[in-house]
Amino acid sequence: FFDHRLCVNILIIKMGKQNTQPVRLYVNGAILGYKRGLRNQYNHTSLIKIKGVDTKEEVSFYLGKKIAYITKASTPGKNGSKFRVNWGKVCRSHGSNGVVKCKFARDLPPQSIGGRVRVMLYPSSV
Repeated sequence: FFDHRLCVNILIIKMGKQNTQPVRLYVNGAILGYKRGLRNQYNHTSLIKIKGVDTKEEVSFYLGKKIAYITKASTPGKNGSKFRVNWGKVCRSHGSNGVVKCKFARDLPPQSIGGRVRVMLYPSSV
């Protein structure tokens, strides 16, 4: 059993110390596909499997958390970075095995299926 609230508290404590390594404020996730029925697919909602989350009860910690889908472009954007970020949010659970439904600012492209996302540990509701 993995206590996600304890993980956040440890991160906050580590941030207070000086001369330490930067703290990773996200958990990895995998894109499984889109919300769908037998015949219809709904691209506006994506299914994400969060690493270390295996029950519906553990999903409740992640509800409302931000998700980042990061891609690399060939040309720099407005801020000079070649990385592009599509932000999303965890909306609800899907099934009983720790999969969540997420909505992104722009629908995820089909080639993102099987790819990785970062599930941020903020905004915090603890």
